[in-house]
Amino acid sequence: MDEKVVPLPAGAAEVLQGVTTATITTILLKKGLRNVWMRGARPLAADQPRLVGRAFTLRFVPAREDLATPASWSSPISTRAAIEAMPEGVIAVIDAMGIADAGVFGDILCSRMKKRAVAALVTDGVLRDVEGVRKSGLPVWCRGFAAPPSVAGLTFVAWQQPVGCGGVAVFPNDVIVADADGAVVIPAALLDEVLAEAPEQERMEAWIMDEVEKGVPLPGLYPMNAETKARYEAFKKTV
Repeated sequence: MDEKVVPLPAGAAEVLQGVTTATITTILLKKGLRNVWMRGARPLAADQPRLVGRAFTLRFVPAREDLATPASWSSPISTRAAIEAMPEGVIAVIDAMGIADAGVFGDILCSRMKKRAVAALVTDGVLRDVEGVRKSGLPVWCRGFAAPPSVAGLTFVAWQQPVGCGGVAVFPNDVIVADADGAVVIPAALLDEVLAEAPEQERMEAWIMDEVEKGVPLPGLYPMNAETKARYEAFKKTV
Protein backbone atom coordinates (compact mmCIF):
# COMPACT_ATOMS: atom_id res chain seq x y z
CA MET A 1 0.00 0.00 0.00
CA ASP A 2 2.94 2.28 -0.70
CA GLU A 3 2.34 2.81 -4.44
CA LYS A 4 3.14 6.48 -5.02
CA VAL A 5 0.84 8.59 -7.13
CA VAL A 6 2.55 9.96 -10.23
CA PRO A 7 1.39 13.44 -11.26
CA LEU A 8 -0.31 13.71 -14.63
CA PRO A 9 1.83 15.15 -17.42
CA ALA A 10 1.45 18.88 -17.92
CA GLY A 11 -1.68 19.63 -19.92
CA ALA A 12 -3.00 16.06 -19.81
CA ALA A 13 -6.04 16.85 -17.66
CA GLU A 14 -6.96 19.80 -19.87
CA VAL A 15 -6.84 17.62 -22.99
CA LEU A 16 -8.89 14.81 -21.49
CA GLN A 17 -11.49 17.17 -20.05
CA GLY A 18 -12.34 17.91 -23.67
CA VAL A 19 -12.70 14.27 -24.63
CA THR A 20 -15.79 12.16 -23.91
CA THR A 21 -15.58 8.74 -22.32
CA ALA A 22 -17.32 7.44 -25.45
CA THR A 23 -14.44 8.70 -27.58
CA ILE A 24 -11.88 7.19 -25.22
CA THR A 25 -13.54 3.78 -25.41
CA THR A 26 -13.41 3.98 -29.21
CA ILE A 27 -9.71 4.87 -29.20
CA LEU A 28 -8.89 2.05 -26.79
CA LEU A 29 -11.05 -0.39 -28.76
CA LYS A 30 -8.87 0.29 -31.80
CA LYS A 31 -5.90 -0.68 -29.64
CA GLY A 32 -7.54 -3.97 -28.65
CA LEU A 33 -8.92 -2.95 -25.25
CA ARG A 34 -12.62 -3.77 -25.04
CA ASN A 35 -13.14 -3.72 -21.29
CA VAL A 36 -12.43 -0.24 -19.91
CA TRP A 37 -15.91 1.05 -18.90
CA MET A 38 -16.83 0.39 -15.26
CA ARG A 39 -20.24 -1.21 -15.00
CA GLY A 40 -22.57 0.20 -12.37
CA ALA A 41 -20.64 3.43 -11.80
CA ARG A 42 -23.26 6.03 -12.66
CA PRO A 43 -23.05 9.78 -11.95
CA LEU A 44 -24.77 10.82 -8.75
CA ALA A 45 -25.73 14.20 -10.22
CA ALA A 46 -26.60 14.99 -13.80
CA ASP A 47 -24.54 18.19 -13.78
CA GLN A 48 -21.26 16.69 -12.61
CA PRO A 49 -18.39 17.94 -14.78
CA ARG A 50 -16.13 15.60 -16.70
CA LEU A 51 -13.26 14.78 -14.36
CA VAL A 52 -9.80 13.37 -14.90
CA GLY A 53 -7.32 11.99 -12.39
CA ARG A 54 -4.91 9.26 -11.47
CA ALA A 55 -6.56 6.19 -9.96
CA PHE A 56 -6.15 5.75 -6.22
CA THR A 57 -7.54 2.29 -5.58
CA LEU A 58 -9.34 0.80 -2.58
CA ARG A 59 -10.27 -2.86 -2.23
CA PHE A 60 -12.99 -4.62 -0.30
CA VAL A 61 -13.56 -8.38 0.00
CA PRO A 62 -16.68 -10.17 1.30
CA ALA A 63 -17.48 -9.56 4.94
CA ARG A 64 -16.00 -11.91 7.51
CA GLU A 65 -17.51 -11.56 10.94
CA ASP A 66 -14.24 -11.42 12.90
CA LEU A 67 -12.87 -8.64 10.68
CA ALA A 68 -15.87 -6.64 9.44
CA THR A 69 -16.76 -4.88 12.69
CA PRO A 70 -17.22 -1.25 13.72
CA ALA A 71 -13.92 -1.60 15.62
CA SER A 72 -12.15 -2.14 12.29
CA TRP A 73 -12.81 1.50 11.40
CA SER A 74 -10.01 2.42 13.83
CA SER A 75 -7.53 -0.05 12.34
CA PRO A 76 -4.37 1.19 10.59
CA ILE A 77 -5.76 -0.61 7.54
CA SER A 78 -9.09 1.15 7.17
CA THR A 79 -10.98 3.38 4.82
CA ARG A 80 -10.16 6.26 7.15
CA ALA A 81 -6.43 5.66 6.82
CA ALA A 82 -6.77 5.28 3.06
CA ILE A 83 -8.45 8.67 2.76
CA GLU A 84 -5.62 10.32 4.66
CA ALA A 85 -3.17 8.80 2.15
CA MET A 86 -4.97 10.26 -0.88
CA PRO A 87 -3.10 13.10 -2.62
CA GLU A 88 -4.92 16.03 -4.17
CA GLY A 89 -6.47 15.46 -7.55
CA VAL A 90 -6.75 11.67 -7.52
CA ILE A 91 -9.94 9.78 -8.31
CA ALA A 92 -10.68 7.14 -5.69
CA VAL A 93 -11.67 3.87 -7.35
CA ILE A 94 -13.39 1.51 -4.91
CA ASP A 95 -13.75 -2.19 -5.65
CA ALA A 96 -16.92 -3.21 -3.80
CA MET A 97 -17.57 -6.28 -5.97
CA GLY A 98 -20.91 -4.79 -7.01
CA ILE A 99 -22.43 -5.41 -3.57
CA ALA A 100 -25.52 -3.22 -3.33
CA ASP A 101 -26.67 -3.62 0.29
CA ALA A 102 -23.74 -2.10 2.21
CA GLY A 103 -22.57 1.48 1.70
CA VAL A 104 -18.81 1.69 1.20
CA PHE A 105 -18.62 5.40 2.14
CA GLY A 106 -21.00 7.93 3.66
CA ASP A 107 -21.26 11.66 4.18
CA ILE A 108 -18.44 12.03 6.70
CA LEU A 109 -15.88 10.17 4.60
CA CYS A 110 -16.93 11.97 1.41
CA SER A 111 -16.71 15.33 3.18
CA ARG A 112 -13.19 14.52 4.32
CA MET A 113 -12.22 13.55 0.77
CA LYS A 114 -13.59 16.86 -0.47
CA LYS A 115 -11.53 18.71 2.15
CA ARG A 116 -8.43 16.86 0.95
CA ALA A 117 -9.16 18.01 -2.64
CA VAL A 118 -9.75 14.49 -3.94
CA ALA A 119 -11.26 14.91 -7.41
CA ALA A 120 -13.98 12.24 -7.28
CA LEU A 121 -15.09 8.83 -6.09
CA VAL A 122 -15.91 5.98 -8.47
CA THR A 123 -17.27 2.63 -7.28
CA ASP A 124 -19.24 -0.36 -8.49
CA GLY A 125 -20.85 -0.45 -5.05
CA VAL A 126 -23.22 1.86 -3.19
CA LEU A 127 -22.94 4.75 -0.76
CA ARG A 128 -24.95 5.67 2.32
CA ASP A 129 -26.12 9.00 3.78
CA VAL A 130 -27.17 10.14 0.33
CA GLU A 131 -28.26 13.66 1.30
CA GLY A 132 -25.03 14.29 3.17
CA VAL A 133 -22.98 12.92 0.29
CA ARG A 134 -24.71 15.33 -2.06
CA LYS A 135 -24.05 18.23 0.30
CA SER A 136 -20.37 17.31 0.58
CA GLY A 137 -19.83 18.47 -3.00
CA LEU A 138 -17.68 15.44 -3.84
CA PRO A 139 -18.45 14.20 -7.37
CA VAL A 140 -19.51 10.55 -7.15
CA TRP A 141 -20.09 7.74 -9.61
CA CYS A 142 -21.73 4.73 -7.96
CA ARG A 143 -24.30 1.95 -8.31
CA GLY A 144 -26.76 3.53 -5.88
CA PHE A 145 -27.40 3.90 -2.16
CA ALA A 146 -28.07 1.72 0.87
CA ALA A 147 -28.46 2.51 4.57
CA PRO A 148 -26.27 -0.28 6.10
CA PRO A 149 -22.57 0.44 6.68
CA SER A 150 -19.78 -1.26 4.78
CA VAL A 151 -19.11 -3.84 7.50
CA ALA A 152 -22.63 -5.21 7.00
CA GLY A 153 -21.44 -6.84 3.80
CA LEU A 154 -17.78 -6.01 3.15
CA THR A 155 -14.30 -6.13 4.66
CA PHE A 156 -11.83 -3.40 3.71
CA VAL A 157 -8.38 -4.89 3.07
CA ALA A 158 -6.09 -2.56 1.11
CA TRP A 159 -5.45 0.57 -0.88
CA GLN A 160 -3.17 1.25 -3.84
CA GLN A 161 -3.31 -2.30 -5.14
CA PRO A 162 -4.79 -3.62 -8.41
CA VAL A 163 -8.58 -3.86 -8.14
CA GLY A 164 -11.55 -4.92 -10.20
CA CYS A 165 -14.19 -2.19 -10.37
CA GLY A 166 -17.31 -2.86 -12.38
CA GLY A 167 -15.59 -5.79 -14.06
CA VAL A 168 -12.61 -3.66 -15.13
CA ALA A 169 -9.02 -4.10 -13.97
CA VAL A 170 -7.71 -0.84 -12.50
CA PHE A 171 -4.14 -0.38 -11.35
CA PRO A 172 -2.78 2.46 -9.23
CA ASN A 173 -1.73 5.35 -11.47
CA ASP A 174 -3.99 4.35 -14.33
CA VAL A 175 -5.94 7.40 -15.48
CA ILE A 176 -9.67 7.68 -14.86
CA VAL A 177 -12.02 9.83 -16.92
CA ALA A 178 -15.61 10.10 -15.71
CA ASP A 179 -18.56 11.92 -17.25
CA ALA A 180 -22.28 11.51 -17.93
CA ASP A 181 -21.67 8.15 -19.65
CA GLY A 182 -19.81 6.72 -16.65
CA ALA A 183 -16.17 6.09 -15.84
CA VAL A 184 -13.42 4.62 -18.01
CA VAL A 185 -9.82 3.65 -17.32
CA ILE A 186 -6.87 4.58 -19.51
CA PRO A 187 -3.97 2.24 -18.76
CA ALA A 188 -1.01 4.30 -17.62
CA ALA A 189 1.19 2.89 -20.38
CA LEU A 190 -1.27 4.07 -23.06
CA LEU A 191 -1.83 7.59 -21.76
CA ASP A 192 0.52 9.30 -24.21
CA GLU A 193 -1.12 7.55 -27.17
CA VAL A 194 -4.61 8.54 -26.05
CA LEU A 195 -3.50 12.14 -25.49
CA ALA A 196 -2.08 12.23 -29.00
CA GLU A 197 -5.13 10.73 -30.71
CA ALA A 198 -8.13 11.91 -28.70
CA PRO A 199 -8.34 15.57 -29.84
CA GLU A 200 -8.29 14.54 -33.50
CA GLN A 201 -10.98 11.90 -32.88
CA GLU A 202 -13.18 14.55 -31.24
CA ARG A 203 -12.58 17.02 -34.08
CA MET A 204 -13.41 14.41 -36.70
CA GLU A 205 -16.64 13.38 -34.96
CA ALA A 206 -17.66 17.03 -34.52
CA TRP A 207 -17.21 17.51 -38.29
CA ILE A 208 -19.28 14.39 -38.96
CA MET A 209 -22.03 15.76 -36.72
CA ASP A 210 -22.01 18.99 -38.72
CA GLU A 211 -22.40 16.94 -41.90
CA VAL A 212 -25.32 15.04 -40.37
CA GLU A 213 -26.97 18.36 -39.48
CA LYS A 214 -26.58 19.36 -43.14
CA GLY A 215 -28.51 16.26 -44.17
CA VAL A 216 -25.62 14.13 -45.45
CA PRO A 217 -26.55 10.40 -45.43
CA LEU A 218 -24.55 8.11 -43.14
CA PRO A 219 -23.24 5.61 -45.74
CA GLY A 220 -19.78 6.79 -46.67
CA LEU A 221 -19.86 9.43 -43.95
CA TYR A 222 -19.68 7.29 -40.83
CA PRO A 223 -17.37 5.51 -41.26
CA MET A 224 -15.76 7.70 -43.87
CA ASN A 225 -15.11 6.49 -47.39
CA ALA A 226 -12.25 7.87 -49.49
CA GLU A 227 -14.27 10.79 -50.83
CA THR A 228 -15.41 11.85 -47.35
CA LYS A 229 -11.89 11.57 -45.99
CA ALA A 230 -10.71 13.89 -48.75
CA ARG A 231 -13.42 16.43 -47.85
CA TYR A 232 -12.48 16.21 -44.20
CA GLU A 233 -8.79 16.72 -44.94
CA ALA A 234 -9.69 19.77 -47.01
CA PHE A 235 -11.78 21.08 -44.13
CA LYS A 236 -8.86 20.74 -41.69
CA LYS A 237 -6.74 22.99 -43.88
CA THR A 238 -9.27 25.79 -43.45
CA VAL A 239 -9.22 25.85 -39.66
